[in-house]
Amino acid sequence: MHSELLLSFLLLDLLLVCVPGADWAYVIAAGLRGRSVGRAVAGLVSGYALHTALAAAGLAVLVAGSPALLTGLTVAGAAYLVWLGWGVLRRPGMPTEASGIGERVFLRGAAISGLNPKGLLLYLSVLPQFLVTGEGGLPVPAQTAVLGLLHMACCAAVYLTVGAAARAVLGARPAAARAVTRTSGAAMLGIGAFLLLQRLATL
Repeated sequence: MHSELLLSFLLLDLLLVCVPGADWAYVIAAGLRGRSVGRAVAGLVSGYALHTALAAAGLAVLVAGSPALLTGLTVAGAAYLVWLGWGVLRRPGMPTEASGIGERVFLRGAAISGLNPKGLLLYLSVLPQFLVTGEGGLPVPAQTAVLGLLHMACCAAVYLTVGAAARAVLGARPAAARAVTRTSGAAMLGIGAFLLLQRLATL
């Protein structure tokens, strides 16, 4: 793979990762509810590691070619976001609270990114455009793994920064922190509901 191609993918991927969404909402909420930013981000990245492994194994193509399977994954991911967002709205927490620290934070992050339709579409539609076929280059699975690792690195860098910044800026402002946490929960709930309604409308 050419360095120019990798740089182009990196810039586009960084732009996509910097667009706030369910991942952002989760890492902000996790950061404000306890010292869990690292675990939350690790969980999110592990979800994309699963996407990378599936794409490199060629299973992403199978998912793309099966409308029923794609619909099932989308509905499951959207429903999980609705449930998680509602939970955050009910108990927004405070920056000094240590709720949700541990494996639960990691697993929730993995579920959010693993079932995130946005992440699935990245691997199904954006990433293949940067694969080079033909002789003399890396095999397609290896190229897919490289691009997937770049995406995971971008996610880790951006989400760690977002979580740390939210905690540093809002840590001493309980009222503002609670409002931002509620907003994050509402964002997760809204994104999930929109995706759920959108997918069900196509059935």
